[in-house]
Amino acid sequence: MSESLGGKRFLIGYALSPQKINTFMKDSLVIHARDRGVDLIPIDLEKPLIEQGPFDCVIHKLYDPEWRKQLEEFSIQSPTTLIIDPVNAVEKLQNRVSMLQFVNELKIENLETPLQVFISEDASESLQDTMTREGLKFPLIAKPLIADGAANSHQMSLILNQNGLTKLNPPIVLQEFVNHGGVIFKVYVAGDHVKCVKRKSLADISEEKLNTSTSETYQVSNFSAQNKSDHENFAELIEAAEMPPLSFVNKVANRMRDALKLHLFNFDMLRDSRIRTRYLVIDVNYFPGYAKMPEFETVLTDFFIDIAHQKRSRESGNSNQMENKNKEANSNRNNL
Repeated sequence: MSESLGGKRFLIGYALSPQKINTFMKDSLVIHARDRGVDLIPIDLEKPLIEQGPFDCVIHKLYDPEWRKQLEEFSIQSPTTLIIDPVNAVEKLQNRVSMLQFVNELKIENLETPLQVFISEDASESLQDTMTREGLKFPLIAKPLIADGAANSHQMSLILNQNGLTKLNPPIVLQEFVNHGGVIFKVYVAGDHVKCVKRKSLADISEEKLNTSTSETYQVSNFSAQNKSDHENFAELIEAAEMPPLSFVNKVANRMRDALKLHLFNFDMLRDSRIRTRYLVIDVNYFPGYAKMPEFETVLTDFFIDIAHQKRSRESGNSNQMENKNKEANSNRNNL
């Protein structure tokens, strides 16, 4: 655990939607951070950002163009204030095609992404022809293209057969479904802090079930809830699931952080039921629901303190550099 801050308090302004404030800015987090020298201050979205502060750091999860404009103006006026995270870096995770493209470029052994294809509104070929061309087979997960935190961006469907394709409304992303034992690994990243937790997921789908199912599609949330009853001791299934090696999780998280240039994100990872050493990243989310993570108050506060130390160290270095330049200038004048 990072030590508490001494001296001047570290002021963090936060710009979040009302829903995000309710789920993230818990009293327990605010109090824990305050006790260790960090003040979390709400940014008034009804007032210009440049009229607020001062802030040592701004954290945000807003997507509208007006906010981006305000953030750019504020950064010019307050260049020493840390912005977590840069808008152009966040935008990479708003598109479900681009959000996974970088994962394979990391070239980490045993880490892949599922096969997937983007279907546009004006696609000229049939969905079945596209599947054949891309090597996709049923079952599939259909996901909205845009992942901006809105309610409909989380509406996903499990497609079991060709009839299910007719119910889809592009633009969408079709992603192969990989059997993974009904357990998903959610890896939360906050700067250098990484935490992996196990969560329930969709149950495996056998060939028999795929061929005999009378349904064509399922909403993912409904299918997950339905299959929970298939396991009398579902909690035991989660408990028995082996966690990925910690060294592997940390390696993936650190490489992702460097590639994305983001501090706050999480990723969903599966372990292939057939090949136990094969892991697949299926989703990456910016500024996720940290409150669902065990000990989130400590992890987030440690992160806040880390960035406070980094900022102060940088400012101290710049100050020393300026002082040395002044001494050198004075020495040169004295030698004239």
